[in-house]
Order: sequence, then C-alpha cells, then structure tokens
Amino acid sequence: MLRKISSLAMFSVALGSYVQAQDSTKKSALNITGSVDAYYRYNFHNAKDSGYLNNNTSFTNSHNSFELGMASVKAEYTTGKVTGVVDLGFGRRAEEFSYNEKRDGLGTAIKQAYVSVAATDKLKFTMGKWATHVGYELVDAYLNRNYSMSYMFSFGPFFHTGLKAEYTAGNFGFMLGVANPTDNVTASFAKKMVLGQVSATGSDGKIKAYLNYVGGKDMGDNTINQVDLTVTGTVSDKFSLGYNGTMQAVKTVGKSSGDSWWGSAVYVNVDPSKVFGLTLRGEYFDDKNAVSGLSGVTGTGTSVMAATLSGNIRIDNLTIIPEFRLDNSKEAIFAKNPNEGVKSTGTFLLAATWHF
Repeated sequence: MLRKISSLAMFSVALGSYVQAQDSTKKSALNITGSVDAYYRYNFHNAKDSGYLNNNTSFTNSHNSFELGMASVKAEYTTGKVTGVVDLGFGRRAEEFSYNEKRDGLGTAIKQAYVSVAATDKLKFTMGKWATHVGYELVDAYLNRNYSMSYMFSFGPFFHTGLKAEYTAGNFGFMLGVANPTDNVTASFAKKMVLGQVSATGSDGKIKAYLNYVGGKDMGDNTINQVDLTVTGTVSDKFSLGYNGTMQAVKTVGKSSGDSWWGSAVYVNVDPSKVFGLTLRGEYFDDKNAVSGLSGVTGTGTSVMAATLSGNIRIDNLTIIPEFRLDNSKEAIFAKNPNEGVKSTGTFLLAATWHF
C-alpha cells in the first residue's frame, strides 16, 4: 500500500536539455516549492508498554512523542512543451508513502518523478511515478485540513508508476493510463493495471466531481478493482463541503469469488475568518470481509466509524492544527491495556505545517 526511480529523474533532465538545445528561443521556467510538517500525538487509552499505539491509519504511528512528519522539496522545470518534475520527501511520512522501496537507498525519498509532454493545449502525456488520483486526501500534510488520515486513504492506492494521457474538453476532463501494480516503482514480469478518471466542473467552478478507477493484477496476481468518487462544493468563502466514497473488490488467486471493502466520508469546512477554520471529517469504513490492510492489523473483519475535528490556525504559510479524533469499531480492535481490548479510542494531536 505504501510506495528507485533515479533513472527517471536523469531522463527528465536529459530530455529537458535536449529540447532546449533544439529550440533555444523557447522560454524555460524553474519552480521550486516545499513544505515541513511535525506533530505530537497522545492516545487517551495510553496502553502503557504494550506497544499498542491505537492507530490504524497512515503517518501518525506514535504515542506521547514529538515526530517529524516530512520535509519536502519539489522542483518543476518547463521547457517549451516538456515539463520535468522531481518531488522529494524525507521523514517517516515519506518512508510510509513509499513503503515498497528499500530503506537503505533514496527510493523512499522520491515521492514523485515524472516527465510530461503537452501534445496540444488539451492533451498531455505523463510518464514516471506520481501520487494517485484516487481519493480526497493527499500525502503532503499542508494540503489537508485534517492532519491524521482517513481509513480510505490508508488502505487505498498511494502512487502509480506508468504512463497516462489526460485530455481536457471544456468543463470535463478525461484520464487513461497503464501502470505497474499499485505502489510499486519496479514490477518486472508483473501484469499491469489500468487507471482511469472522468472529472467535471460546474459552470461557476464551485462544484467539482471526480470518478476514479484502478483495476488489474497486483504483485500476488490477485485481481483488484477499485471505483472512487470525490466531490467538492464551495457554498461561500466561509463554508465548503467535501465527499469521498470508494469501494475496492479483491479476488484472490484460487478463489472462485471475490470480497470487497468500502468506505464513505464527509468533510465539513467552516472558515469564520482568514486566520481560523474548522474541519469535521466523519468516516465510515467497512471491512467485514477482512480484505483490506486493516484485517492484517485486527486479525478479523470489522467496521469502523471515525470522527475527526481539526482546527486550522493560519499565520502566513504556517498552519497550526489542534485535532481531536474518536474511532469506534464493531470489534475490540483497540487496546486499553496489554490485556484488555476495547471498541473505541480517543486521540489528541497537535500538528504544524509550513510551506513555501
């Protein structure tokens, strides 16, 4: 689920140099951005020395500890119709995102690395590694209003490595691609997966919808099909909504039929002023068939309801996020102490994100 590609970076630079050499009259542009995030997390059950963190989602696997999330820098260079992107991240968040990469190299530091060519003003081709199109939440903490992640993000795709084409027609967008099995930069001999997206934007730009698809064989030759819907709506400059619903079907090798997990989440965003905002995320995650990564944590199928209330205190490019979260499961998948399982747990988190 979490995600060597230095050759692509070299290819990006080489291709950019070649295009510039062929037409020195075209303008070049280098854009560098970056971010840093850190957090402190305290789980109220405080399962002492049991090793239980009561955390089953990505990037916040700690208790009573100050943690660096990720230090990130992204370089984007455009020459004519060709753009090369190298997006690097350092820290536990980046390591978990690129979890299939070796820890003794730079693989985990490369969040994204790709080359894009604009064939026309409406058609673009991209090859390399990029963050998934599936879901509402993003790997870069400063782009999310909640700091902790949803179950749907944590057990869905993180990134893809392959080739995709994107076409824009008025208020509609279309994407079709082929990639390695999800979250794998290298996949020799493995079958490939199909990627797809249809997007639509309302005439006033206030409503946007994305219908996403990922399907094919994983590294174990199991058949995966995931359909995902994301919708955002802006009611006013002080109030907006978001929705994410997803379903993943898995047919394991040797089984005549498949099982699935699904989830649904609503995001309510309120911004009474430019310096302060609130986001309430309510999520239901159903894995009663024990097919997602959550079943590996719990040892059984279950369903979880999670409510997360996050404040956003904004000081220029700095955002301070105090957050309260309550997770409630049908089964006793959390720990109150080493010998007592419980069905619900509460967490306080204080995070800071900064970007440039």
